[in-house]
Amino acid sequence: MIGEALVIGLGLFPAPLAEEARVVDEAIEHLVILAVPVFTFVVSVLVYAVLRFRRRGAEAEDGPPMRTHGKWVAFWFAWTTALTVAVIIHPGVTGLRSLMASQDEAPDLVVKVTGQRWLWTFEYPERKVTTINELVVPVDKLVRFEVTAPDRDVLHSFWIPAFRIKIDAVPGLVTHTSARATRIGAFAEDMNYRVQCAELCGLGHSKMAATLRVVSQADFDRWVGERTR
Repeated sequence: MIGEALVIGLGLFPAPLAEEARVVDEAIEHLVILAVPVFTFVVSVLVYAVLRFRRRGAEAEDGPPMRTHGKWVAFWFAWTTALTVAVIIHPGVTGLRSLMASQDEAPDLVVKVTGQRWLWTFEYPERKVTTINELVVPVDKLVRFEVTAPDRDVLHSFWIPAFRIKIDAVPGLVTHTSARATRIGAFAEDMNYRVQCAELCGLGHSKMAATLRVVSQADFDRWVGERTR
């Protein structure tokens, strides 16, 4: 109970700021609820075994042989297998279906993302706008990110902590992911509003970050207009 309260009840994770983030956070909470009791039980048995069967004084000979408890082993195997299958189904399959639903949906906006040593370039092909280390997206709109890296570059990873989305930027290959932001905000107010490279990519890796702003549709149109005059 204490472990679950620390992870879930105290709000140690940043707020989910996209629909995809909510799905990921629900999956983590579900796994924590299942994992903490199992971990507590295993540690309790380990502590009991150390105290109960510890060596006491000098032993003159080997102790009696220890036999496997067949029923206990069968019980352990059965319930851990059932637990594993349950986790695969939920949140595994159900969570992936929720995330993939947005991938198959027609996006409201497409952003072409290029990661290279050591900066991010964002191109809005429908709006004829390109920015460096600044990503701006409208709230409540499905944004499709088409992610790549130059042919002669290295592997990067496109990660937005606020949205809980991450995908590799592979040289010469286009990968994609989508997100629908649910709250207006900016990096100046919350550091999770950022694009961060999550793949060790060289000397400038730690500095390979871009600011993110989630704005209203009107503010987004105004921002685009200022860059297309």
